[in-house]
Amino acid sequence: MKINSQLVEIDGIDKEILRSLMEDARKPILQIANKIGISGAAIHQRLRKLEQSGVISGSKFVVNHKVLGYNTMAFVGVYLDKAAKNPEAVKELNKIPEVLECHYTTGNWSILIKIICRDNQHLMQLLNTKIQAIEGVSRTETFISLDQQIDRQIQL
Repeated sequence: MKINSQLVEIDGIDKEILRSLMEDARKPILQIANKIGISGAAIHQRLRKLEQSGVISGSKFVVNHKVLGYNTMAFVGVYLDKAAKNPEAVKELNKIPEVLECHYTTGNWSILIKIICRDNQHLMQLLNTKIQAIEGVSRTETFISLDQQIDRQIQL
């Protein structure tokens, strides 16, 4: 695995620890230790090493957006009139809470964003009044996700 131009080596035990925590980040360390056959202290030591090397960059809870009433997910390709407008456009996109991800891309768009909205009306309002109003945005191309069929991290 390459992090900041440095190759980080992880062994089979590290992979087992990571697989367990990627499956359930709240799994007790002692449960993982018993399954693997090493001490809880050894697990903590390995986790600290993985954090320091950058392999692990944190943990988070996953919020079910549908339960909160956000039923429309969309991907929006953003065309900028000039590439130099990218930093300012990203700064403005970051102010929009519905924007979940923002990627600088190759291809037709300058930026690809992932957004979550309550419904199509909310999506249209967001596009018209916030995203397309950003200085430098010449137009957008929107793809509504009908269903997320795969959601995973890298397999170890």
